[in-house]
Amino acid sequence: MAIINTSVNANTKLIDARGPRFGAAITTVVLAISLVTHSTWLVGLQLVVFAIGAIGTPARTPYALIFKKFVRPRLRGEVPTEDVRPPQFAQAVGLAFALVAFVAGLVGAKSVFVVALSLCLAAAFLNAAFNYCLGCEAYLLIVRLTK
Repeated sequence: MAIINTSVNANTKLIDARGPRFGAAITTVVLAISLVTHSTWLVGLQLVVFAIGAIGTPARTPYALIFKKFVRPRLRGEVPTEDVRPPQFAQAVGLAFALVAFVAGLVGAKSVFVVALSLCLAAAFLNAAFNYCLGCEAYLLIVRLTK
């Protein structure tokens, strides 16, 4: 779910809120193909994308670069922005699940591979299809509970 720029301080980094949803759509396709083909290496590629988004910023992922170059120039209207921290946390959650799936795929633990990948796919699909980011919502809940 996009968090529209309402009350953020001057140090808060903002991103185009439509970018993470676009990235989630590509992630959904990549993870679905990985699940159907049981491709550990494709999961490994998605793992790298998640790592870039979690360690760096979601705006630096390959999917975000595609969005910036090819999609955003064609969009009209006001640009909704959001704090980068919730999507970055969501990328870290995706990284964790993809890492579990990747390791499970390497060691032949097929059921763990399928479950971890399915959970990751479900979260990506919710964001892509319904603009509901589970990782972002978890981040906001953690922030509220720790204040």
